[in-house]
Amino acid sequence: MKAPLNEPQMNDAVINLLDLDRKGLEQLFQRLGHKPFHARQVLKWIHKHGVTDFAAMTDLSKKLRDELQARSVIRLPEIILEQPSADGTRKWVLGLACGNRVESVLIPDGERTTLCVSSQVGCALDCGFCSTAKQGFNRNLTTGEIAGQVWLAVHRGGARLTNVVLMGMGEPLANLDAVIAATNIMQDDLAYMLSKARVTISTVGIVPALERLREQSDVSLAVSLHAPNNELRNELVPINAKYPLEALIPACREFIKNDKRRKITWEYVMLDGVNDSDRHAKQLIRLLEGTPSKLNLIPFNPFPGSLYQSSPPERIEAFRQRLLRSGLIAITRKTRGDDIAAACGQLVGQVRDRARRQLATLVTGEVA
Repeated sequence: MKAPLNEPQMNDAVINLLDLDRKGLEQLFQRLGHKPFHARQVLKWIHKHGVTDFAAMTDLSKKLRDELQARSVIRLPEIILEQPSADGTRKWVLGLACGNRVESVLIPDGERTTLCVSSQVGCALDCGFCSTAKQGFNRNLTTGEIAGQVWLAVHRGGARLTNVVLMGMGEPLANLDAVIAATNIMQDDLAYMLSKARVTISTVGIVPALERLREQSDVSLAVSLHAPNNELRNELVPINAKYPLEALIPACREFIKNDKRRKITWEYVMLDGVNDSDRHAKQLIRLLEGTPSKLNLIPFNPFPGSLYQSSPPERIEAFRQRLLRSGLIAITRKTRGDDIAAACGQLVGQVRDRARRQLATLVTGEVA
């Protein structure tokens, strides 16, 4: 039987405390025979103060510290390489215990500092314009491996984060339990104190998982749309064959229906001669009619072996102006970190591909 969301597995010899949000830590202390309020203390030590030495957690009794030392660890991903970009972006290549590597990217922009976080080792969704998908897929990241990227950026990288986006390697909604627990940590007042508007999950649109996310979490949503009709989206985003626009758009409307201030952010990579015509702009306007929306137009970032080219800047601007005239909010995303392969769609890490899965068997109605 599958354990409830974020419940600690007491049959494990050693528990990684990074895998537990506040509720999970409370459950752990109860099972160890201690008061659940210790969860608040430990969460604050780890995430707010960056402490990984149990001996330094001085408001815990020595007996409890010794027990935690014996029964648990605080295991972080290892920084293998840090690459600075000319524009101030920083990319970290992170080593995992299994031998795989993932990447996260820190993007400073004036008073805003955003961390782009990975949620899987590789990706099995096979979107043709994304370099990550070409690396294959190995496994989901744990809660600790996701939240650990934030810990490293803040406590090793010295970042004063204002935003976290799960737009790195992988499809977050194919790893839903771990992603929800990790975003709980990001939003906790005893950890990183990020509001729902400051934590964004990006998805290609796994509809059943989107419904669960709405019920169990309170984050912002970005959807990798990239095409205004099913025929083209089936080609660019193959999961669309299982969850077409007729299912995706209503699910997105439902996600924000109780908050009139919120919008869905739609990611739309601009591919020369593929999805950037006036006809596509008109179809997009019709598709999003009645949905509170913000569009991010993303110049395609090339990678070795790619079959696509970016739409020229004047074409992107004409497309954007057509959307603006219809009343849609549309911006062109500034390309950041492309000189270190840290731009959107360029993250590759090091993936020991378990074997390329057929899309039909990747998501079968069950979500992780």
